[in-house]
This record gives sequence, structure tokens and C-alpha cells, in this order.
Amino acid sequence: MNTQDLLKKVRRIEIKTRRLSNHLFSGEYHSNFKGRGMAFSEVRKYEYGDDIRAIDWNVTARLNEPYIKVFEEERELTLMLIVDISGSGSFGSKVQLKREMITEICATLAFSAIQNNDKVGLILFSDQVELFIPPKKGKTHTLRIIRELIEFQPKSTKTNISEALRYFSGIQKKRAIAFVLSDFSDENYHDSLKIMARKHDVTGIRIYDPREEELPKLGLLPMRDLESQKIHWINTSSKKLREEIKMKFHKSFKYFQNAFLKSGAGQISIRIDESYTTKLLGYFKQKSA
Repeated sequence: MNTQDLLKKVRRIEIKTRRLSNHLFSGEYHSNFKGRGMAFSEVRKYEYGDDIRAIDWNVTARLNEPYIKVFEEERELTLMLIVDISGSGSFGSKVQLKREMITEICATLAFSAIQNNDKVGLILFSDQVELFIPPKKGKTHTLRIIRELIEFQPKSTKTNISEALRYFSGIQKKRAIAFVLSDFSDENYHDSLKIMARKHDVTGIRIYDPREEELPKLGLLPMRDLESQKIHWINTSSKKLREEIKMKFHKSFKYFQNAFLKSGAGQISIRIDESYTTKLLGYFKQKSA
């Protein structure tokens, strides 16, 4: 993709997702993630009239005079987008590829964040972390994130979700809002997710194509595995094969549901031909209820 085509595509996504963000998600984003409480700032000597409930008893005992904890409102938040860019994201049998929908969702969330003066960061991963963009504010920064989502070419086509979650937990020390966007065809990430969700507000957004759940009867077809890049001849008329594919799909779906539920994290599943705006808005409303 040349520079001119890239800029046009970025602009189209900006116009579409910024409008959605302005009219649908800014209020929902605000009510879900703002005003999460007070963050500890420092301790100072107790003064007459201070709330005795704020006394730091450990410091008071050590220094033999009363000290209180000083807090400040958590106004500025950090939104992190953790995005799977492995080969399976290039599949799509309907209106768009999974990766294209993921890009639009990321852009919508990012514009919602910058409207609230929050920072936005990005992690792109395959079976390794391919790119890390530290959180910053502003429209220019958000447009850079969209450009990377559109044109970045990963070194690997495989997936390791656990590796990306461990990386995030290692670099993000302060509490953040984290959205993990993937088809979640990988497994063995529950332990990493559990550790991450103890500190951060985590939501998994699973994007899938209906053809991944059920193959049509089209006879013998050559199919490329988008992660291994190998071509296999598949007999789609085989009932046994179609059942195996369905079972594999539901196994990874069940793992996704259980992993996020047991970790106390949020989850959304969006089929490629569904409205992600409806799904996101419904999730935000349910989360704030």
C-alpha cells in the first residue's frame, strides 16, 4: 500500500469511527472508566480538622506523631489496546476481514479515550510482541496507532496470547484499561490473564467468522492455514470433518469464556457480519449497570 492509499484509508476509518465515538461511546466510556476512586499521592503531618480515617498508622507509629494519607482523584487514565495480528486475522468470508474489524474497534475506543483526555497505547502481537507504542494523548498519536494497525506486517504468522499478556503486565505498572482483541483461537493464556486482571480493568474482544464454526458443503477444496501457511486439501462434504471443525471452534470459544470469567475480566464476542457498535454499547451499558 502506497502512502497516498494508506492516508485515504486512515482518513476513512477516522471519519467512521470518530463519528461513532462522538455519538455513541464517549458517554458510555466516561461512565464506565471515569471516577474509579482516589489514588494515593503522599503522606503529611496531621493537622487539626483532618479526617482521622485518613491517618496512616504505620507511618504514625514509626515517627511517633500522626501522619495522614493524601489522595488525589484518578482523573487521567491509560487505555491499552493489545491486538493479535497473527495470520488468522487475515480471514474473512463476509463483508470484511477480522483484522479490518479489529482496526475499526480499536479506532473507536481510542477516539473515545482521547475525548476524555486519556492516554492510549498499543501492543501488536503474534507469537511474540511485534510492536509497542507507549501510551500518549492526542489525535496525532491516535492516527499513528490506526496507521500501524492498517499497514504493520508481522514477522510471524503464529499466535501466543499469553506472551502478549505477560509483556503487558511487565511494562504497565499503573492501573490501566486494557482491551485484548483477537479471534482467541489460541489457548493456555488463563494464568497470564488472571495475573493481569488482578491489577488492570481487562476486556477480551473476540472477533470470529461464521465459516470458522461451520464449513459449507463444497466438495474437495484447497485451503491455506493462515498461521502455518501450509495448503491442505479439505473434503468439505465430510460430515466427520465438519463436526471436528465445529468442536474445535467451540472448544476455543469455551476456553475464552471460562478464562475471562474466572479471571474477573469482561468479554465480548462479535461475529464478522454483526454490528460491533451494538455489541460494544450493550457491553458498556451492562458493565455500568
